[in-house]
Amino acid sequence: MKEMFFNWLSGLGVDVTPMMALVIALGFIVLTAMVLHLVLHRILLVRLVGLLGKTKQMWLPPQLQQRLFYRLAFVFQGAVLLGQAEIWLPKASESLALIELLAQLWILLFLLLALFALLDCLLSLSRHTRLGRDLPLRGIFQGVKLVASILVGILMIALLLGKSPLFLFSGLGAMTAVLMLVFKDPILGLVAGIQLSANRMLSVGDWLQMDKYGADGEVTDIGLTTVKVSNWDKTITTIPTYALISDSFKNWQGMTESGGRRIKRSVNIDMTSVRFLTSQEQLQLKQARLLAPYLSRKEQELSSYNQQLSDAISCPINGRHLTNLGTLRAYLDAYLRAHAGIRKDMTLMVRQLAPTTDGLPLEIYCFTATTAWAEYEGIQADIFDHIFAIIEQFHLRLHQSPTGYDMHSWKNG
Repeated sequence: MKEMFFNWLSGLGVDVTPMMALVIALGFIVLTAMVLHLVLHRILLVRLVGLLGKTKQMWLPPQLQQRLFYRLAFVFQGAVLLGQAEIWLPKASESLALIELLAQLWILLFLLLALFALLDCLLSLSRHTRLGRDLPLRGIFQGVKLVASILVGILMIALLLGKSPLFLFSGLGAMTAVLMLVFKDPILGLVAGIQLSANRMLSVGDWLQMDKYGADGEVTDIGLTTVKVSNWDKTITTIPTYALISDSFKNWQGMTESGGRRIKRSVNIDMTSVRFLTSQEQLQLKQARLLAPYLSRKEQELSSYNQQLSDAISCPINGRHLTNLGTLRAYLDAYLRAHAGIRKDMTLMVRQLAPTTDGLPLEIYCFTATTAWAEYEGIQADIFDHIFAIIEQFHLRLHQSPTGYDMHSWKNG
């Protein structure tokens, strides 16, 4: 084509000198590049993006599509520029070598950027799948980007130096220690991300608690070097990704998926108030609907046992009797089982703990029927409000360290 064009000019009587041929070739290359750029970026890509926008597909954001298509268009432009230079410019000329070098660098750069855009598209698509939600793909993709950047950087340096890439790769062995030091955090983060993925230890959306870093909230991003946690107080905590492997943390996702949140709290009973119930006190407590079945059953059981002792029953130590503390435990167990906000298919008990100087702990251990924080706190508060209010009906006292009010009361007699 080049010879035909120059022969046509010679036929018109134009003396085509080497300098004129070079100027014509460069002008034709520049003109072709400008026309191709206008056609691609002002017509084809605009119509393509508009057409995709009209399809109302929601699987990929338009910004990512546009970024990917535009970068691929630049790669195509670089390939066309390289081809045009090889066609129009003389072989082994300096101008051809310069344009080939620039075109090759251009192609490598935008191939790398296109790969970045493709990975971003894949990451966006993965968020609509269970696999993408379970695995920290963002950190893995960032690792791929880092490796690709290093490889492309080596290729570009090799082009600029006019050396084979193998020559530069051979020199990396001597710089391994330096590279390990420079890229220590990305390497540790990549390894940690793979372990998190393989063991399914953490996913975006999980509730993470890590007191060492002051993190207590929802995981919003798992990157190559950091994990972002949106705390419940609306602050953001960033944790090194490798710290999730080297340090311990608590993942509350199992609780969320189970549908129940644990209540594990105790009240301290004054041990000097624990005693046997009198017959009159038992009659009063029988008026409680939740306690009546328990008291009736227990009275029959104790009566049958005590009848076998005959005269020895005159000593309270020899017989079996209802205690106010045991009756309270039975009432609280029945109360929790009748509570609409408590799960009946999960562990539910009212138990005594070892006595301490602060009294006898009576612990409530159960699970609410909701995992929502506000609802959970409301249910828990209602239960203990009720316990504090009815404790005197069982002739028990709560243990509480003396306060200023107590001191004032003692002073006034």
